[in-house]
Amino acid sequence: MLPRSGKEPGARFRSKHRNHVRRTADRNRPELRCQIACRATKSLQAGRPCGVASSRLARPAKHQRGYVSARQSEKEKWAMKMEVVKSGAPRPLANYSEAMVTGPWIFAAGQLASDFKTGVPAEARKHPNFPFYGSDIKLQTRFVLENLKKTFAAAGSSLDNVFKAQVFLTDLNDFFAFDEVWKEYFKVPPARTTVGTTGLLVKDTLVEIDLIGFVPGKGVDKEVIKSNAPRPLAHYNEGFKIGDFVYAAGQIASDYKTGVPADTMRSPNFPFYNSDIKLQTRYILENLKKTFEAAGSSLDDVFKAQVFLTDLNNFNAFDEVWKEYFKLPPARTTVGTTGLLVKDTLVEIDLIGCVTGKGTTKEAVKSNAPQPLANYTEAFKVGGLVFAAGQLASDFRSGVPAEARRHSNFPYYNSDIKLQARFVLENLKKTFEAAGSSLDQVVKAQVFLTDLNNFNGFDEVWKEYFKVPPSRTTIGTTGLLVKDTLVEIDLIGVAND
Repeated sequence: MLPRSGKEPGARFRSKHRNHVRRTADRNRPELRCQIACRATKSLQAGRPCGVASSRLARPAKHQRGYVSARQSEKEKWAMKMEVVKSGAPRPLANYSEAMVTGPWIFAAGQLASDFKTGVPAEARKHPNFPFYGSDIKLQTRFVLENLKKTFAAAGSSLDNVFKAQVFLTDLNDFFAFDEVWKEYFKVPPARTTVGTTGLLVKDTLVEIDLIGFVPGKGVDKEVIKSNAPRPLAHYNEGFKIGDFVYAAGQIASDYKTGVPADTMRSPNFPFYNSDIKLQTRYILENLKKTFEAAGSSLDDVFKAQVFLTDLNNFNAFDEVWKEYFKLPPARTTVGTTGLLVKDTLVEIDLIGCVTGKGTTKEAVKSNAPQPLANYTEAFKVGGLVFAAGQLASDFRSGVPAEARRHSNFPYYNSDIKLQARFVLENLKKTFEAAGSSLDQVVKAQVFLTDLNNFNGFDEVWKEYFKVPPSRTTIGTTGLLVKDTLVEIDLIGVAND
């Protein structure tokens, strides 16, 4: 006998079960998975959580998927986006973006005095008929800073919100005139590193300027750091605390009174005792210790370093001192430079760190990429970002491995720079994947080439790896730390989590 419903016992359950199985199977079909993902994306763009129709928003907000808790900081909310910046500044010929914004941070590409049509434009150089009027370096510096002004305005910011600068000069004799123009653009000057370079990518350009800043109103403040370390003569600050990050100016072994102080060089009467590079490295790190302590941090909280050496033969002794100061060494990039701003200085050290204990943590990243011989870590995840060490084409066992160079019996086939660029980028891919990120999330790149004639081949490979290319600075270097390596690549990206 049938129940009052007129259906067999269990029929209603079996019908529901069949529908559930059908829906689940449908969801697993690739074309429908894509539709579901698209609907979820549209829902999020419309302000609705993934997979929740507008008629179902009665569910309490804190339980909806995709909801950002009011307890999350502004920084965390903004960190979900990456944005390419485009202004009215000249468009580069090569494969990079003018600037990238992620969270509150603005990472600008290095800019030089070119319109990318004619080379150095007329307004950025002296008139050939008036060779003793004006100054090429001043004209170029002004041209570059005016364009960077446009870049930061397009990002919703200004040069007033720049906290870190790196300046690469083809001739350090141009520095003083450069710095006179610099003063016009920065009321509170950023922390700055200035080094010599073997060359830039456009003929007759004299300076490349690389800036990092922030967008106001996105949850971070800028605080100048002052310690009792020696005060620089030039127009820059010792460091800045930005949110929980600490960006220090590059430091060299100078008291800015006498030059290189007596206690950082060997006595002329005892030329075979001690080591100039060890004395200078120790002097710098002691001063950087003061900088980080004044920011409420320490060298233990440093996660990124760049080291510029006037002679790479000094590297091993430098690294011996480095080990004394870092229990967990930062990710590091070490390259050669043509010179530094104080006579007889041998090394400039540029550090980024954080203030831990306020919710910001640093996490070392290890992948199966070749492990370096020297005292540094492959990468760190900090505050929603990934900071990678500079990588070059070495397995750190044999030097440049066979797969990263042309076969000696086939010297006219393939290209060393392409093979090396690909080897480096494949390893950086592993680094970013180990950090839970990818090369698609890279926002900033610095590229150091031993020969700028290799740039075009390098850039052809670069295009293969970046759909949306990051902002990039490319300069010439006197050398890298492994024999026959041609390029070192230094990346910053966004951590997906």
